[in-house]
Amino acid sequence: MPFFSLLKSDIGLKRFAPAVALVYPSLVWYTLVYKLFSSLIDGLSLPVTSSFALYGVYYAGFGLSALLGASLFPRSREKYLLVWMVLGALATVLLTSVEFSSFPVNLFFCFFLGVSIGVGLPSSLAYFGDATHVETRGRCGGVIWSAIGFTVLGLALSMSALGSFETSILLMSWRIAGMLVFFLSSRMGEKLHSSPSTVSYRHVLSRRDVTLYLLPWVMFSLVNFMESPVLSKLFGDSQAFIGFVEFAIAGFFAIIGGVLADTVGRKRVVMMGFVILGIEYAVLSLFAGNSGSWLVYTVCDGIVWGMFASVFFMTIWGDLAQSGQMEKYYLIGGLPYLLAGFLPVLVKPYLSVVDTATAFSLASFFLFLAVLPLMYAPETLPENRIRDMELKKYVEKARKVKE
Repeated sequence: MPFFSLLKSDIGLKRFAPAVALVYPSLVWYTLVYKLFSSLIDGLSLPVTSSFALYGVYYAGFGLSALLGASLFPRSREKYLLVWMVLGALATVLLTSVEFSSFPVNLFFCFFLGVSIGVGLPSSLAYFGDATHVETRGRCGGVIWSAIGFTVLGLALSMSALGSFETSILLMSWRIAGMLVFFLSSRMGEKLHSSPSTVSYRHVLSRRDVTLYLLPWVMFSLVNFMESPVLSKLFGDSQAFIGFVEFAIAGFFAIIGGVLADTVGRKRVVMMGFVILGIEYAVLSLFAGNSGSWLVYTVCDGIVWGMFASVFFMTIWGDLAQSGQMEKYYLIGGLPYLLAGFLPVLVKPYLSVVDTATAFSLASFFLFLAVLPLMYAPETLPENRIRDMELKKYVEKARKVKE
């Protein structure tokens, strides 16, 4: 089946359009507002303990509010999501005062920013899960993350020429525009109904299939963020350029990963991603000072980020949740990665005693190890869907041979 027919088939646009209008601008805003926030905090040149405190209250606000929002938002999801976006716009404006405020005031600003991101994130992803069908959820996630990758790339390049105040105004305007588009599209699109989940977190975590996907995802999150400062030290001034190239590659491979997830299954795509990750860190451990190894890392990492964003972040937790219980599954799946962002803050002060080759060797080992739980994990794409796709492929090949 041709690529573009695969991409557009069976996607209900009336259901999908409001989900795009919600998730796409929200994740772009989150990515860029955190970049602005971290640059402002790092620019204050505070003692290590003070930086720990500011980042700590941000992540505390993020995590606690996400737990609250996952329980509260399903009661009236669309109304609370609009309030969440207003909070985000307000928090973005408050960032303009960080450079001129006292430390206690900045603690409040950081906590409020964490709340303005975390409280609605599980429900926004759950909205996507409810708006998509299991058979097409991968490519839907791929389309959204492809748009996110290229948009973040373009806006980040634009922001590099702006000051912090202008950047804050730009991101506030983006957040408000996203809110208006979501409001209009949700009124015109198909109405999605949500209700508070009666499933407990203990029940979710006790499920074997959830655990087998969660363990490698947690391991990836820990390795990714613990290695981040080491990579920054290695790449030096090239770090920004490598990041831009990765975003472009990830934007392209997000769609490919999503389509593959809907044809050959999520499990194969995820396992392939972990193998590629293990290889890229193994190459860095052996040839860290070689620019060729940097190229291998950049290409491989961009490919994996694209595949993981569309499949691991957007798709698998919705598959496991099925219908009506999305928030808690997306919360459990999303928090390990999002909260692991605190690890670079903890690792950075000790970079001088970290051996680069050893760090990359350990990363490669644990990433290859992460494949083991996946070997026993069940496929979340229905088997009949995989059989149908294989049969279609066989029929097409037979037709070509006959011709």
